[in-house]
Amino acid sequence: MDRSEVDTSIRALIESFNKKGMDISDATRFTDDLEFDSLTVMDFVAAIEDEFDIIISMNLQAEIETYGQLVDAVVKLLG
Repeated sequence: MDRSEVDTSIRALIESFNKKGMDISDATRFTDDLEFDSLTVMDFVAAIEDEFDIIISMNLQAEIETYGQLVDAVVKLLG
């Protein structure tokens, strides 16, 4: 799965979490721009893990601040 396909899938998943209806770019920050709280982050991560059949470790989650970083991390985990 290439970055474009991963991006498309994650964009579909984020729709239900994007309560502010913001346009999503690689620079979009989850806490600052989308105002995700810790529970929303956990639910969103679980949805991504289910969609791609991957595990995103807590250490990796702590490093991901932007949408682009998330897409890149998922692409890397898919190997």
